[in-house]
Amino acid sequence: MTKDYQVSKPIYIQIADTIAYRIVRGEMLPGEKLPSVREMAVESSVNPNTIQRTYSEMERMGIVETKRGQGTFVTDNEEVLDDLKGKLQNDIIHVFVKSMEELGMTEEEMIHGLKCFLGRDRDDR
Repeated sequence: MTKDYQVSKPIYIQIADTIAYRIVRGEMLPGEKLPSVREMAVESSVNPNTIQRTYSEMERMGIVETKRGQGTFVTDNEEVLDDLKGKLQNDIIHVFVKSMEELGMTEEEMIHGLKCFLGRDRDDR
């Protein structure tokens, strides 16, 4: 998970985003234990305090649950996980639409372009 972090966004949020994407993609399953704070810190090349803040923020959002003496686990609350997926989807769509608007594209042009893109052979992507 080691990577270059963006200066414009707090590292703990970037790590939380990475974990959220892994959960939504099914790489981390409901009820699955997350690495310990120290393990994740080493894996992410950050201070353990940063990971603790990441886990605390994700717990505040309901995405993970901490069980005293056992660790931190992905929530098994399907409603929370569905909301997370919807939020990530909306974030990506927002960035796409904003970028297309900056290019001067109309809504109709965006929809047409997207339909054309989705209609292509999967190997062309």
